[in-house]
Amino acid sequence: MSINIRLIEKQDNSKVANMIRGVFDEYEAIKEGTVYTDPTTDKLFEFFHTPNSVLYVAEMDGEIHGCCGVYPTIGLPEGCVELVKFYVSSEIRGKGFGRQLFKKCEVAAINFGYDQLYIESMDDFREAVTMYEKMGFITLDKAMGSSGHFGCDIWMLKNLNNS
Repeated sequence: MSINIRLIEKQDNSKVANMIRGVFDEYEAIKEGTVYTDPTTDKLFEFFHTPNSVLYVAEMDGEIHGCCGVYPTIGLPEGCVELVKFYVSSEIRGKGFGRQLFKKCEVAAINFGYDQLYIESMDDFREAVTMYEKMGFITLDKAMGSSGHFGCDIWMLKNLNNS
């Protein structure tokens, strides 16, 4: 299985949005107040033109099977960036490609000058939350920043200087 991990391109917008929503459908996850209904999900190439942000995609045979990025969400403390749009399709899940996407984002965050990664999730994605814990994230009592994703009820933080 050969996966190409690369930066998002404009022509990827609909493929990435469909893959993300497919993961939500697969897990029968709540949709309201999440990336599923967020209008930026359909224009991620444009969304990630924000300075100090990046979105990587995992492509196999012309299809998008994963994505992960970092984004300077409004309201986060100085030196903190949000790990966002971290989704991997069932076709490649459990084969280490999610970890590869994460590592690229971790390096990008450090290169942008951040020293903390923040992520939001929900109990519907418990397997992913367990993975975040293994990658060094700790659970927080409340949300940080203003992502607008009120459907998320798990908030986590990782110090990058310990990576």
